[in-house]
Amino acid sequence: MTTHGPVLPVWTCGGCDAPWPCRTRRTELRAEFDGAPVSLSLYMGSYLVWAAEDLIWVPAGLLHQRFLGWVR
Repeated sequence: MTTHGPVLPVWTCGGCDAPWPCRTRRTELRAEFDGAPVSLSLYMGSYLVWAAEDLIWVPAGLLHQRFLGWVR
């Protein structure tokens, strides 16, 4: 169980107050989805859609980079 979950509706990290997903949570997610990059992309894509509803002032490209740009 991680303490680095999103604090809604501002989408900051509950563990370190950085924009979510923070560096720690990204590392955890890479480990959780090891060998399943498509599943990780789908999982983070669902968070992207959710965050886009709350963060309407953030440009779509920045949200995409934040939620999916690091998944590889």
